[in-house]
Amino acid sequence: MGETIDSQQFVHWFRRSAPYIHAFRGRTFVIAFDGDAVADSGFAHLIHDIALLNSLGVKLVLAHGARPQIEARLRERGASIEYAAGLRVTGDDALPCVKEAVGAVRVEIESLLSMGVANSPMEGAALRVASGNFVVAQPLGIRSGVDYQHTGQVRRIDSGAIRQRLNDDAIVLLSPLGYSPTGEIFNLTVAEVATATAIALGADKLLFLAEGQGINDSDGALIRQLSPTRAQQLLCATPAIDEEACSYLEWALQACHQGVARAHLISRREEGALLQELYSRDGIGTLITAEDYEDTRHATIDDVGGILELIEPLERDGVLVRRSREKLETEIERFVVVERDGMIIACAAYYPYPEERVAELACLVVHADYRHTGYGDTLLKQIEQEAHQHGIEQLFVLTTHTLHWFQERGFRAAALDSLPLQRRALYNYQRRSKIFIKRVG
Repeated sequence: MGETIDSQQFVHWFRRSAPYIHAFRGRTFVIAFDGDAVADSGFAHLIHDIALLNSLGVKLVLAHGARPQIEARLRERGASIEYAAGLRVTGDDALPCVKEAVGAVRVEIESLLSMGVANSPMEGAALRVASGNFVVAQPLGIRSGVDYQHTGQVRRIDSGAIRQRLNDDAIVLLSPLGYSPTGEIFNLTVAEVATATAIALGADKLLFLAEGQGINDSDGALIRQLSPTRAQQLLCATPAIDEEACSYLEWALQACHQGVARAHLISRREEGALLQELYSRDGIGTLITAEDYEDTRHATIDDVGGILELIEPLERDGVLVRRSREKLETEIERFVVVERDGMIIACAAYYPYPEERVAELACLVVHADYRHTGYGDTLLKQIEQEAHQHGIEQLFVLTTHTLHWFQERGFRAAALDSLPLQRRALYNYQRRSKIFIKRVG
C-alpha cells in the first residue's frame, strides 16, 4: 500500500512539474554557492541535481566561492586573516593561498561534474565543463582608509565567450577570481561574480544557495515572494534581516533592476532544494521578481482551459453544476480568476440582474492546494466591490456544500421567492440548493 501511495505521489509531482520542464528548456540560469557548500558532505547531491538540470535542457553557469578553503590555507601558512566591511583584504602573502584554494575547489567541482559511473545519478551524464578568464576585474583600491590590495571588483563579463560555451551545451564554471588587462589577479566575491554574469547574459534566473532558507518576516515565517519595492523596504527595516540574507537580497535586487527576470534565495542545506524551488509552483525559498507572479483579474478566453481543469473535480463530485466548454466560453467575461505563476488557482463568476439591483455569485472555487489561504475571500471582496460600483445592492449564492463559509462572511439564508424571476425559473429542485443573500456596499 505504501509503495502505491509513493508511486501516486511521484506521478502527481512529475505531471505537475511538466510545465516547468517545458518552460526552462533553453533558458539560462546562474547558480551561486559558497565554499561551505562545496565542503559539505551533501555537495555531491547538489552536483547530481545540477546534472539533471543540464539534461533537461537548462543552460547553466555555476559560480563558486572558496572562503573557508582560503582561510584554511592562510592558517596553515601562518598568514594574517583580515577583513574590512565584510570583504577580505588580500595582501601579497594571502594571494598565493587564494589562488591555491580557488584552484583546488574548481578542480573538485569539475571532477564531480565529470562522474559517469554506472548505478549512480551521474550515469551517462557526459557533462562538459568550461572554465576560463571570463571575468575581467579591477582593484577595489583604498576605501575608508583601507587598502584592499589584491581584492577586486568585476569590471566586465565576457558574455560572448560564455554564450558560446553554453550554446555548445557546456556548463560554465566561474571561480571568484578576475583578471585585469595588465595580467593581475584579483580576489572577488562569488555573489558579485554571479550577479554581474546574470546581468551580462540577461539570464532568466539568478539563484543563490545560502545558509538560510530565504528571507523571513518579523515572525520568522518564510516570505515566498517579494517585489523589488518590498525587498528594498526589508533592507531598510529596523531591525534588519540577518547579514547574509541582507547581502544576497541586495545582489538579487541589483540583478532584478538590471534585467534579470527572477532571483531566488534558497537553502543549500535543504536536500533537493534546487529542484524543489524550480519545479514546484510555490518553491521552498524566496523569489524576488518585478514580474506579476500572482494576479487577480478578469478572465479571458485563454483561461477557459485552466478554469475547466480547476472546476472539473467539483463537478465530478456533484458540488458544482457541470459547465460545458462552449457555455464557459460564452460566459467567460463573467469570471474573475487568481493566476499564480501561469496557473489558474481560483475563480468565481458574477451574474448581474441590474433591474432588481442584485447579482449572483457563482462557481467560487479554490484549488485544493490553496484552500484556507484567503483566495476565496480575495475573490469575494473583488466581486463585492465591482457589484457596488455598478449599483448592485445585494449578492446571492446557491450552495449545497459551503453554507457555513458564506454565513461566516455575512450571507443570510433566504427563500426562493427572494431571487429574481429569471433566476427563480432556473432553480433546480433536485439539487435543493440553499439560498443566501448579502448586502454589498
